[in-house]
Amino acid sequence: MSVTQRLKCGLLGLRGVFGRGQVLPAATARLQHSNAEQSGQSAPTNRPETSSAKTMMDIGTRRIFGEEHDLFRQNVRRFFQEEVVPHHKEWEKAGQVSREVWEKAGEQGLLGILIPEEHGGIGGDLFSATVMLEEQMYCNCSGPGFTLHSDIVMPYIANYGSKEQIERFIPEMSAGKCIAAIAMTEPGAGSDLQGVRTYAKRDGSDWILNGNKVFITNGWMCDAVVVVTVTDCEVRAAAHGISLFLVEDGMKGFQKGRKLEKIGLKAQDTAELFFEDVRLPADALLGELNKGFYYLMNELPQERLLVAVIALASCEFMFEETRNYVLQRKAFGKSLAHLQTVQHKLAELKTEICVGRAFVDNCLQLHAEKRLDASTASMAKFWASDLQNKVATQCLQLHGGWGYMWEYPIAKAFVDSRVQSIYGGTNEIMKELIARKIVSQK
Repeated sequence: MSVTQRLKCGLLGLRGVFGRGQVLPAATARLQHSNAEQSGQSAPTNRPETSSAKTMMDIGTRRIFGEEHDLFRQNVRRFFQEEVVPHHKEWEKAGQVSREVWEKAGEQGLLGILIPEEHGGIGGDLFSATVMLEEQMYCNCSGPGFTLHSDIVMPYIANYGSKEQIERFIPEMSAGKCIAAIAMTEPGAGSDLQGVRTYAKRDGSDWILNGNKVFITNGWMCDAVVVVTVTDCEVRAAAHGISLFLVEDGMKGFQKGRKLEKIGLKAQDTAELFFEDVRLPADALLGELNKGFYYLMNELPQERLLVAVIALASCEFMFEETRNYVLQRKAFGKSLAHLQTVQHKLAELKTEICVGRAFVDNCLQLHAEKRLDASTASMAKFWASDLQNKVATQCLQLHGGWGYMWEYPIAKAFVDSRVQSIYGGTNEIMKELIARKIVSQK
């Protein structure tokens, strides 16, 4: 059975080879919708929304999903419970996950979901990728860098790479055998990508790369990294002189620095990367020369939407974790849930989470229709990550002293939340991007 067949099987939660008539979630959803329209019926809309579901993490809710996504969610949830949760504490101590979990995810069709099948990916839809994201948050295990690998790095190769680059990297990445990273941030350049100083100069048909990057997710374990690099210092606008290169582990002069010790995301490997006279062949250039900034601007809205998806799913997890805690914890002879101040706080939190959920789901729908603009994606990232930090703070407070103990899930969720308003462009930058559209002339 080929890698692609194996991955397709995992997407529908099947162990055997696809049978005739079985199709991926996106195609099935379109088919059902088309059949409903032809019969004069509207597409099914009787799925409960988050606000009316028994719990915020119930399977079978929200109009953006269908039955195929529910089946996929069951299998993704099982995967995380069986292959990730039991090992996460060990990974937190190690500062990285195992390579085995990457390959197991690949075997189950959980990597490269958005990448077209003809490129060696799964060929699934945006909502299937969303399920993968949400289920990782619902198990409160931030270690595996699957999302950055599948939904941020792989699209650069699939969308801008040559036929040779696609054939070389995408199938291996989908199988979890080649771990991907993207190196944008530098010690002196974060949200402002035009401040990048890593530089590549021509040497015959090759390029010589020098510079260093920091805060690189999957950086320690990566087998291939997309490096944002200056290739023309003479242009008037820095954005017109930036290119992307594919750099592989083992290349002479490419060194990985220490695994960075963070206050959260402790099982997620984050590293410094150093490039000292790394000789890159001409075919290491990803896309066209000096078009890198354009590619980044094209892909960043999806990255920011994914941050928002992570944020809302984390909010839902933290809320349910806290609800369970206050129903069990006793104070003054009754459970904490009997106190009006606790009840009102839960009511406030649920309302804000449901409002955020409606907006983020709407953004997902827009993005699936290719109608999500950069400003709206920035709104989603800013609003949802700010909400995540608010929910984390207030849910920890409702846990009292136990919330400050690492053994309680809310403590880990609290520290993991903090970076959400920083990476993917700080929320201050998000406000700047939103404001530009507001004040620009019509």
